[in-house]
Amino acid sequence: MTAEPLLRVRDLRVVIGGRHILHGVGFDVAASGVTALLGRNGAGKTTTVRGILGLVPRTGSIRFDGAETVGLPTHALVRRGIGYVPEDRGVFAGLTVAENLRLAERSGPGEAAEPDYALVHELFPELRQRARQAAGTLSGGQQQMVAIARTLLNGNRLIIADEPTKGLAPRIVTEVAVALERAAEAVPVLLVEQNLALVRRLAADCVVLADGRTAHTGPAAELLADASAARTLLGVGRSTPLRPAAEPAAVELSVTAAIPDPTSTHSPRPTGTPRAGGL
Repeated sequence: MTAEPLLRVRDLRVVIGGRHILHGVGFDVAASGVTALLGRNGAGKTTTVRGILGLVPRTGSIRFDGAETVGLPTHALVRRGIGYVPEDRGVFAGLTVAENLRLAERSGPGEAAEPDYALVHELFPELRQRARQAAGTLSGGQQQMVAIARTLLNGNRLIIADEPTKGLAPRIVTEVAVALERAAEAVPVLLVEQNLALVRRLAADCVVLADGRTAHTGPAAELLADASAARTLLGVGRSTPLRPAAEPAAVELSVTAAIPDPTSTHSPRPTGTPRAGGL
């Protein structure tokens, strides 16, 4: 018997400034593991995420844990258990690791009595050791750990991570892969990603968008094993597997198999602009 999906998106449409960005996107996110959201640049991946989170006007149906959420504001979706790791990580550079985590704590009706620091420190023991360190002095991978950890504090039931490896060096990509792998053991993840080596390592299922529409859904391994389909849908023909982080050779990891992103200008310094990340 197939388990019901945790998130079910149907006929999702978004119009911004008179432009139709999404044209009826539909897919499911399983109640465990990692589901990858793929597509070329401009396919509508980030807009899909923003639509799910209520950050842009949208129509259609988005059911989370069986309940319709279209029409609900972002803060209500957060209260229902959706955590967001934004593309720029949203870490406050001038605050310590502990202070960044403290800002993500939620209280009120329906919330856990205490933030789950035990889970955070079990998955990311390094964050306990660096609790008093300014987040702006962390590596990109460590900052991503902070961003992911914030979503784990409050008993969230789904994590949405938007291009967590964008602009990072190969060695840091491996750190982030380990962080996401650990997080997915506790909470299902919808992963927006262009690095196919990371997708191959983490994702059980995948969704491919093209021109604001759903072009493909199915097992990630099957798509990545089909060079013709990968070339047609994603513009690539192969991906180089990520090596385990424990292997010294991991620092040589090639990310040339990622879908080209020539517009990336990511700075290693985190932003201090409040975002929905870590909610």
